[in-house]
Amino acid sequence: MEASKTNQRHFIIFKPYGYLSQFASNDSKQQSKKFLGSLHDFPEGTMAIGRLDEPSEGLLLLTTDGKTSAHINSQKVEKEYYAQVDGIISKEAILKLITGVDITVDGLVYKTKPCNVFMLNAIPDLPERAKKIRDDRHGPTSWVSITLKEGKFRQVRKMTSAVGFPTLRLVRVRVGGIQAHTMQAGDVVEVFEFEV
Repeated sequence: MEASKTNQRHFIIFKPYGYLSQFASNDSKQQSKKFLGSLHDFPEGTMAIGRLDEPSEGLLLLTTDGKTSAHINSQKVEKEYYAQVDGIISKEAILKLITGVDITVDGLVYKTKPCNVFMLNAIPDLPERAKKIRDDRHGPTSWVSITLKEGKFRQVRKMTSAVGFPTLRLVRVRVGGIQAHTMQAGDVVEVFEFEV
């Protein structure tokens, strides 16, 4: 991406479990929730590029530049997620995820676009989650990598559920060329521009 205007500011954060991908809410039910502003003193006009729902974790980009936000939110930029699913995911389920599955979006059936999915051979090295996931005494789990160029509401969770393997933990690990690498939950890094 071209260098952005120097007066614009960009941040990479690792959103922890239990935070909303916003800075405030007028909803009285959300007043006790955790917001991004408690992680760092962001400048006025900062916006999250896309969202991660409250129980989801991982890479979230923030910017004061609307054009940068629109580009990264477009279907030109890949987003990769690691999903811990209930059970040992089957090859058949992975193939269905790759080719597209029916999910519900805004009350309508939507077929997801083809995407890249594979089972991880080992448990990924991720920051500890604030709330523990159930352990193997309650049945086995497995991890998959899912890379999308679209981002419907709760899409990955809906996709894995549609093939019979509900998501227990969801972590976004990459946006374009930006990777979480060694970031810990709650880390905030300011960058000159996004290398997506």
